[in-house]
Amino acid sequence: MSHPQALQSLLEAVAAGKVTPDVALEKLKHFAIEPVGDFAKIDNHRALRTGFPEAIWGPGKTPDQIVQIFQTMRQRHPVVMATRIEPDVYLQVQEKLPQLYYYPTARICATVPAALEPQYPGNIGILSAGTADLPVAEEAAVTAELSGFRVQRLWDVGVAGIHRLLANRHVIASANVLIVVAGMEGALPSVVAGLADCPVIAVPTSIGYGASFGGLAPLLTMLNSCAAGVGVVNIDNGFGAAILAGQILRTAQKISVRSV
Repeated sequence: MSHPQALQSLLEAVAAGKVTPDVALEKLKHFAIEPVGDFAKIDNHRALRTGFPEAIWGPGKTPDQIVQIFQTMRQRHPVVMATRIEPDVYLQVQEKLPQLYYYPTARICATVPAALEPQYPGNIGILSAGTADLPVAEEAAVTAELSGFRVQRLWDVGVAGIHRLLANRHVIASANVLIVVAGMEGALPSVVAGLADCPVIAVPTSIGYGASFGGLAPLLTMLNSCAAGVGVVNIDNGFGAAILAGQILRTAQKISVRSV
């Protein structure tokens, strides 16, 4: 049965009283897969299921493939984003999609509504240990903002100059979730978690000298954190950290609403 036929049958069942609206909603969450050429299948109901639409992973795709996926997704989603888009790729994509906005440090391009306002309560604090960690930190920040969350940035507060962090403890105190991005030895998340009363998501970066092994050293440091309440995502995964932070805030909101 095709998607239109299945949808028609579902709607007729609801109209006839054979299926409740709640059951129909659950079925719709797993319903629409839309092909793009012969190279992609868009999961249009991912936002309905998980709260966040699909994002386009840029590496490995041609500019034309990225354009076609954008054109398909923007018909259904007000915000569509592509990650790890290098400047030369963005310029090629922009020729066919001039309305796209580019975040060069984050390497993200996106369709953005005129008024991008936070849709959810709560505050995500994002800290970076050093300036070299900014691409990953900005990937997290821009992803969180495009997903509808309020973000507060605090850059270059690594443990090599701990006074810079301590002078900004108000950022830690005001956050509901913290994303802490660090390379080298990756010690910053442990320090932050010892000061924070909220979840800390640690993001190791591939920044560092040879013995950092492309981010493995900070990854192991973060996994072995002596501070409680630290979760760790993969090396350089600012996008994943932002989505996890968003899920934490959305879950907290659902629990709050249910308890009223």
